[in-house]
This record gives sequence, structure tokens and C-alpha cells, in this order.
Amino acid sequence: MPTTVEKHRTTRGSWTAAAYRIDAATPPHRDRAADALRAIAIAGVVLGHWLVTAFVDTGDGLGVRSPLAGMPAFTPVSWVLQTLAVFFLVGGYSGALSLRGGEVPYGTWVRARMGRLFRPALVLLGAWAAAISVLTWAGLDLGTLRSMVKLVFSPLWFLVVYAALTALTPAVAALWRRTRWSGLALLVGLVATVDAGRFAGDGPAWLGWTNILAGWLVPYFLGVAWAHGAFKGRRTAYALLVGGVSATVALVLAAGYPASMVGVPGAAVSNLNPPTLAAVAFGLAQVGLALLIREPLGRVMRRPGLWAAVAFANLSAMTVFLWHQTAMMTVTVSLRSAGALPGLHTAPDHPLWVLERLAWLPAFALLLALLHAVFHRFEHRVGTAGRTTSGP
Repeated sequence: MPTTVEKHRTTRGSWTAAAYRIDAATPPHRDRAADALRAIAIAGVVLGHWLVTAFVDTGDGLGVRSPLAGMPAFTPVSWVLQTLAVFFLVGGYSGALSLRGGEVPYGTWVRARMGRLFRPALVLLGAWAAAISVLTWAGLDLGTLRSMVKLVFSPLWFLVVYAALTALTPAVAALWRRTRWSGLALLVGLVATVDAGRFAGDGPAWLGWTNILAGWLVPYFLGVAWAHGAFKGRRTAYALLVGGVSATVALVLAAGYPASMVGVPGAAVSNLNPPTLAAVAFGLAQVGLALLIREPLGRVMRRPGLWAAVAFANLSAMTVFLWHQTAMMTVTVSLRSAGALPGLHTAPDHPLWVLERLAWLPAFALLLALLHAVFHRFEHRVGTAGRTTSGP
């Protein structure tokens, strides 16, 4: 029988061989840096949710708490892990790039993209509809069930916005061709106007939700501009980075916007729900940084092992996004009977909690891997020739 060392070598050799096959099968024109940026964005969303979402006993079941509320010093984590602007940037880039050739009719193109977005989402909704019935029958308290359902379904706003912008890709491309950089100023100005009416003009709270499309259209517009050759040099990317950072700092320090780039339970204003001018400015900085690192990132992606990992992450992006909260909650709720486990059920109000939560991340990741094994097949469609296909 093979020894443990021999098994390890065999496993390692199999992965290396698979990585080289994936590398060899990748078309030469594939923008590996863009795929790497998408993988980084998804990783940021997952780690961000796992680190800033805690379940504590409220007397009416488990309720959601955030370490950002009790530990303001934890705020910089939101600057690193709130990566949605990068995801919209790459979405605009890949969408516009795939349409520029004109080889696929718009109707066919948009149906394929909508299918990849909503097919796995419908599976998630169906699975959770069944889970809610089972958990209710099993006697799970309504407070805990309410918290779980809210966490599962609340990120789905992202899919609706992303789908709308994807469908509008030809219009966004036309806007770029017609207006160039004045189009970016127009979009940022629209967000600023809504914020002015909402905060300075004491407008109704619902007014902010008009920014949910305009705010995320800013990085999507820049992705479309990237696909049309807007960032051949580095000067514009530096301008976006420096200007975005400067504007964000000014808005936080002088205009009273929250420093956290994600929502904090109990806070009067969230930069994310709906997106504020501060979130848009921060997104501009993220876009600038992403564009500055794309060339070195592309060179790193020439390593077969790293590229294979990124390619796998891109093929699984929607499954990971949709099920990562379920993985975290399943671990948390299933271990509730063991008592208030540190980092899992305890209040996130002291620095040690962060280390305790980090220790649980492998358990979340393991369950997410199991959920991925079950549900990733719904992310892709089977083409007429019987092969699995997906969008770029």
C-alpha cells in the first residue's frame, strides 16, 4: 500500500497536472488579471460577511450584531473587505468586452448572463423555502429564524442591481462613447445631488434608494470604459485612486459620513444600503487601485497553480456568493446547544473576539465547500453539445 508521503505526492502531482491542463486550455486572449480581480472581490465579500456578522442571544433567539458597533477600531476591516466596486468594475469590463465583437446577438447574450445569475438564486430560494418549513416544524424560535432568513435574502439586492446593469451594458457603452469622462462626472453628480437632497435638504429616507442603481453604475461605467481602451496608461488610474481617497476622507471628516464602508446595525446612516457619495468615492479609489495592479497581477496569473485556483473561483463565484452566509449560519445555529461558544455566540465587543472568530473561519469554509459540491452545478448551463458553459 502507498505510504502517506506517496499519497501526498500523488495528490500534489494530480493538482499540478490539472493546473497545467487548465493553463494550457485558457485562450491566449483571456484577461487573467480581470478574473483575478473578480476572485479577490468575491473573497472580500465572503470574508467581510464572516468577520462582521455575529449571532448573540437577545432573549428572543439569536440576533445579528456587528463588531463594528462595539469596536470602532475594527472599522478599517470594512475598507479592505468591502470590494463590491471591484466586482462591478470587472462586470462592466467583461460585459462590454464580450459584446464588442458582435458575434452573439444581444438577446442570446443577455439570456445566458441572466441565467447564470438567477438560476442558482432560484435554487437557493427553493432550498431555503424547504429549510424554513423544516426548521419551523422542528421548533426553532422565530427570532433566530427571522435573523437567518434576513441574512440569506438581504444580499440578493446585489443580483438585481447587477442584472439590471448587465442588461443595460449596450446603453452604458453608448453613454461612454458619447460622453467619455463627462459621463462619469454626470453619474457622480447624480449621486451627490441625491445625497444633498437626502441629508442637507432633509428629504425622505426613500430618496437615498434612487442611488442604488446610479451608485453602482459608476464602477460599472468605468469597467465599460476599460473595455473600450480608456486605461492604457496609468495616469487616470492614479487620479482615481488619489481623488477617491481624498474625497472619501473629506466626506467622512468634514461632511459627517460614516467611516465604515459597510452597514453597522443601529447606525443612523449606512454607506452601503443605499450607497452614499462616500461609498462611490471609496469605489473610485478601489477602481484606481485595481487598475494599477492589473499588470503585475496578470504576470502573477501566468503561474499555472495560481491561475487554476482563480479560474475555479470564477466558475464558482455565484455559488460561493449565494451560499457563504448559509455556511456560517449553519455552523453557528447547529452548535448553539453547546453553549455560548467564543467567537460564535458571544458579543463582538472586545478585541479577543476577532481572534476567536478567525478560529471559526476554517469551519465556515469547510461547510461552504460541501455546499459548493452540491449546488455548483446549477451555476452553469449545458450547451447543445452537452458541455458545460458559462459567461466570461
